[in-house]
Amino acid sequence: MGEETKDWASRVAFISGGVSGLGFGIARAFALARMRLALSYRNEDYRSKAAAWFAQNGLEEPLWVRLDVTDREGFARAAEQVEAHFGAVHVVVNNAGVSVFGNTAEASHADYDWIMGVNFGGVVNGVVSFLPALRRATGRRHVVNIASMAAYLSGPQAGIYTASKFAVRGLTESLRYNLVPLGIGCSLVCPALVATNAWDSAFRRPAEFADSGFGEVNRSALEHFGKAFSAGMDPLEAGQRILSGMSEEKGLIFTHPEFAEDFKAIYEDSLAALPLDEAPPERLEVERMRRAANKAALEGREITIGDLN
Repeated sequence: MGEETKDWASRVAFISGGVSGLGFGIARAFALARMRLALSYRNEDYRSKAAAWFAQNGLEEPLWVRLDVTDREGFARAAEQVEAHFGAVHVVVNNAGVSVFGNTAEASHADYDWIMGVNFGGVVNGVVSFLPALRRATGRRHVVNIASMAAYLSGPQAGIYTASKFAVRGLTESLRYNLVPLGIGCSLVCPALVATNAWDSAFRRPAEFADSGFGEVNRSALEHFGKAFSAGMDPLEAGQRILSGMSEEKGLIFTHPEFAEDFKAIYEDSLAALPLDEAPPERLEVERMRRAANKAALEGREITIGDLN
């Protein structure tokens, strides 16, 4: 166990979608750091394969929690179950999501409801359900919300997915200001290509969201696209990078290094879009107070609306 992660030993972590893909990579990284785990799942085959890995490595079997992350009542029961089983919950990782492609200009309400419901609604459900338990716990605690590099980089084929990840980014960055004064860490994780089957979400679309504006799924084209995922980062490596970021109390965790060109363009485009005229002193003072309040929150002070005027 690395020196930087030893403080997590015996901490209890709940990971949604923790039996496959990136979620299982995080679960393995946590288990190897001797954390105790509760993992949500929907697919019994994935759960069985995950269980075999824990047994083969002589590690404590997780608490298995069958859960649809869009089910608010189910999520509330899951939080109660995990806390009752372990006596405390210290870490929640909101990871489950769907990756769906299509022309956003053709999207239907069903497309929005499904993708936003899972990718953003699932995170909201995890935060609302598990935060009370984290607040009751003591010692090192952390909320980890998994977004994507799509939280920064938009494109023509994943508009709703991108919107959901922008939403997770905004929620997490704001939530961090509220949690640091409570002694709870909070990290936004934006991974890029990981060697998973995340590309095939369209094949598992629920019947209640069948009225898609994207048209029938082109299986051969999607499967060809999915081959690119074989070049992705090993999920365990991504999980280890996430754990290291948590240990360093990073509010933002990037797992992949290949985006300097993109961020340089974002920075330059953003500066170029700002008007060149000078802002009046009154508005400058408002923004000064906002920055000061944000800094104070990250230093441990609870901020109220009175600190902003």
